[in-house]
Amino acid sequence: MRKRSPSLSLSSYGSGWSANRRIAIVAAAAVLLAIAGVVALLTGGGNSHQAPGAVAPAPTGSPSSSEAAPKPSSGSGSVPKPPQISEPIAYAKAAAQMLWSYDTRDTSRDQQLAGMRAWMTAETKYADWASVSGQVPDPVLWSRMADQDQHATAHVTEGHYPSAFKQALAEDPSAITEAYIYVVTVNGKQTLSWKKGGGGAEERAVTLAVQCRPNHDCTLAAIAPSVTQ
Repeated sequence: MRKRSPSLSLSSYGSGWSANRRIAIVAAAAVLLAIAGVVALLTGGGNSHQAPGAVAPAPTGSPSSSEAAPKPSSGSGSVPKPPQISEPIAYAKAAAQMLWSYDTRDTSRDQQLAGMRAWMTAETKYADWASVSGQVPDPVLWSRMADQDQHATAHVTEGHYPSAFKQALAEDPSAITEAYIYVVTVNGKQTLSWKKGGGGAEERAVTLAVQCRPNHDCTLAAIAPSVTQ
């Protein structure tokens, strides 16, 4: 039986979106309440997506579910800067690629978190940072990953609005015009590598809440606790 690797992956976010952020998102983007499928997404219902690990010498561990973002002075290592994109699906695809890519050889855990934080909306009313920071392994596990030179690249195959979101938006297009938060599901593949030629590839999927106000670049608001197609 193969051992699973410690990996930065979009596994199930166990506690779901925080209550305050969930209430803010629901209140501002009433379109998300139009049908039960999207309500379930916001409240953490349904089957969560669990991404499997690949082969590696070190054991897995639990990611940190919430913590303050490191100060910008810590730098962002290999984490790319957010692109200047004003289209929700394009931004979500770029965000997913960022979330599925990392390099412990030249990026500390604090740098990883700082780089990810730069993608978040500055509107704290809608930003669920805990759902994003919770994807990063705890300090001990990150250190073990670094000992093995673990790194990952990602290839995004497609992004789309879930059918439930499209239906709700079609039924009430004006409901989204307070927060301009869009629900986007992205699919792709993550390739893992570590010392001595170790590696593996895994399919990935994630549903993101992306804020794209008119005449502004998009930002990331939250990672959904489960994937909605």
